Amino acid sequence: MSLQYVGLKDINGPLVALEGVTGVAYDEIARIRLNDGTERIGRVVELAGDKAVLQVFEGTNGISLTNTKTVFSGKPLEIPLAAEMLGRVFNGAGKPVDGLGAVFPEKMGDVNGQSLNPVARQYPRNYIHTGISSIDALMTLIRGQKLPIFSGSGLSHNKLAVQIAKQAKITGEDNADFAIVFAAMGVQNDVADYFRRSFEETGAIERVCMFLNLSSDPIIERLLTPLCALTAAEYLAFEKNMHILVIMTDMTSYAEALREFSSSKGEIPGRKGYPGYLYSNLAALYERAGVVEGSTGSVTQIPILTMPNDDITHPIPDLTAYITEGQIVFDRDLDQKGIYPGLSVLLSLSRLMKDGIGEGYTRDDHAAVSNQLFAAYAKVQDARSLASVIGEEELSAGDRAYMRFGVLFEEHFLNQGFDENRSIDETLDLGWDLLCSLPKNELDRIDEKLLEEKYDPERAARFFGDTGVNSDIANEL
Repeated sequence: MSLQYVGLKDINGPLVALEGVTGVAYDEIARIRLNDGTERIGRVVELAGDKAVLQVFEGTNGISLTNTKTVFSGKPLEIPLAAEMLGRVFNGAGKPVDGLGAVFPEKMGDVNGQSLNPVARQYPRNYIHTGISSIDALMTLIRGQKLPIFSGSGLSHNKLAVQIAKQAKITGEDNADFAIVFAAMGVQNDVADYFRRSFEETGAIERVCMFLNLSSDPIIERLLTPLCALTAAEYLAFEKNMHILVIMTDMTSYAEALREFSSSKGEIPGRKGYPGYLYSNLAALYERAGVVEGSTGSVTQIPILTMPNDDITHPIPDLTAYITEGQIVFDRDLDQKGIYPGLSVLLSLSRLMKDGIGEGYTRDDHAAVSNQLFAAYAKVQDARSLASVIGEEELSAGDRAYMRFGVLFEEHFLNQGFDENRSIDETLDLGWDLLCSLPKNELDRIDEKLLEEKYDPERAARFFGDTGVNSDIANEL
């Protein structure tokens, strides 16, 4: 028989406090009945003796200190899980908001998840095709990896998230076993409508499970959104043997909700006001990705966050970079040039890329093309810096060749349409077309045998017009 507690000790923001409670556990769910008969859900977030503090998911407006009745459930927050979650839209607390009724659960899942045995983890190998050249070639997403996107206010990260969701697929296997779990936190109504409309218009909604938390929703629901999304992803991956890509945007909204919640609890703030446990809290989310022995499924994560003031040293991107295996960084200058997606090649990397590309995965020349494109674009930045000082006319022939390469690389390789889905062969061939616009002796990251096979100085001219190495530049070099 459940005990019913009448009255509250205190109300503070989204928190309510009770006294005289017994047998209550941390993270336990309680049902709070108001005077008008409506119910709200609360979660135990702090225990001290016979006192318990609960966070109320729907907020505390209208709650009375005297007549409120509280009943503890004896278990943590659970959401219904079933394969039919694909194609459905839920709010941040896992309740359907698409008008299609409740989910008939095959099981109930604890949103806090279960810790994965590190020994049972398998090393991520196979890559996930996104159809975006800059990502597939230079910062390849590996199945089971957590690869965040660092963006800024006003940049096109939402557009990129939708493009990845509608184009992503696994290679060499049946894509019926591949699906997307999409979690949006603290987004405005127009952005939420954009996500839903984009998935519905392209037909991608059939393989997408969406969790939408609006900016007008309570912050407590915002803290639950990634937990619900990852719980659904783990169920589909490890019990239904599917390959799940989890896209979470915007982790900055999540961290700010955590800061607001921590402040309401009276906790001592850490760097820039964020709680000292921000690192462990983010790690608890990001580490729910991977490949596990005994299951053919996998969970891959792409968390998206907006860097306040484009500051990559801000606590949120800083801690995220510590936990995850690389990062994809937006470049505001490229975005202002009209290049989409405007990704900063030199600031981006995928630490697991080397073990998921090459023969048997993508193509045997992938690593060589990637390394050479990185090296060449780095020299482009050096040449541009020098040109800003002495003028482009005074540059050497080699620097002029790199300046030209930089323009071609940004316009043809980095820049691609929202509906343009390039195969890995198209991407790598395009990379060779660009590299052939440079003198052969500048391609020092490619072995001689491969260079003899692939290098053709007329190749760039065929694709980009008269952009091959001019004879006078070649002679000067």
